[in-house]
Amino acid sequence: MPTPPPIRHCSACGAPVSYRVPEGDSRPRAVCPACGHIQYENPRNIVGTIPAWQSSVLLCRRAIEPRLGLWTLPAGFMEIGETTQAGALRETREEAGAEVAIDGLYALINVLPAHQVYFFYRGRLVEPRWEAGEESLEVRLFSEQDVPWDAIAFRSVAQTLRRYFADLRTGRFELHAFDIE
Repeated sequence: MPTPPPIRHCSACGAPVSYRVPEGDSRPRAVCPACGHIQYENPRNIVGTIPAWQSSVLLCRRAIEPRLGLWTLPAGFMEIGETTQAGALRETREEAGAEVAIDGLYALINVLPAHQVYFFYRGRLVEPRWEAGEESLEVRLFSEQDVPWDAIAFRSVAQTLRRYFADLRTGRFELHAFDIE
């Protein structure tokens, strides 16, 4: 994913900004020469679930870019005013039409090139019902051997699924934290 474009205008007064290291800081920031407001560029949080039914997981085939037509876990951008868990449940309802009971945080992934941090929660489908939402072409349950590994949309999802199925085989689930550079 490309680097986001630089901030061009102040969010407080609209004046053009310049990049410089503010006093007491160590990084260049978008600083407004008119009002002094400093705008920070921070990673975006992606929240989602690993919805399980018995030994299978529910995946969504993307109806939107990026990676249109490829498979992913139900996930998306966290909204202001929600917790990571609430956002993960909302994204699962929106993309997969499924209700999930959360079993705990499963993966925390720093995706450095995309300026994103992923939070995937392990969960159980409350009942075996789902339907494609607006951002999904279809939603299906996959056992490990049936996952379309060559058609997984994102490395973060593929690595999370591989860890999940390995943990499922041992019956021991723990938090996985890793980076994608």
